[in-house]
Amino acid sequence: MEVLLYISALVAAIAFAVLVIFLVRTLKSANRTLDHVANTMAGLEKQINGITKETEELLHRTNRLADDIQEKSESLNTVFSSVKELGDSVGQVNQSIRHVSNTVSTQVVKQSDQIAKAVQWGNVAIDLYAKFKQKTEQNKTQGGEK
Repeated sequence: MEVLLYISALVAAIAFAVLVIFLVRTLKSANRTLDHVANTMAGLEKQINGITKETEELLHRTNRLADDIQEKSESLNTVFSSVKELGDSVGQVNQSIRHVSNTVSTQVVKQSDQIAKAVQWGNVAIDLYAKFKQKTEQNKTQGGEK
């Protein structure tokens, strides 16, 4: 029976050795897997750091662009305000021109009789001058025939 005990111990030892061998192989495989996971994580960390830097740069550029747009928008507000003031000024000039035109038209209507009389007196003066000139020429012609 002792032999049986030794055989059992030997079978148990062999089974334990086989178990240890498979356990070692499994642990080595798990170690390689963990190494790959660690390398992958290190690569991801580098990529995340790169992405973080790029994201920060993009955020800074976006902020600068937003500031630039804000400044240009304020400049355009000034331009639009100036254009509005120019439009108001042109409107006032047009209104003044209308007023002057209406005043002139009113004065022309009021003084049309006087203008007509002045034109008639001017025509009379021209007729008198023409008659005077004709008389003078006739006197010269008659004075030259005698």
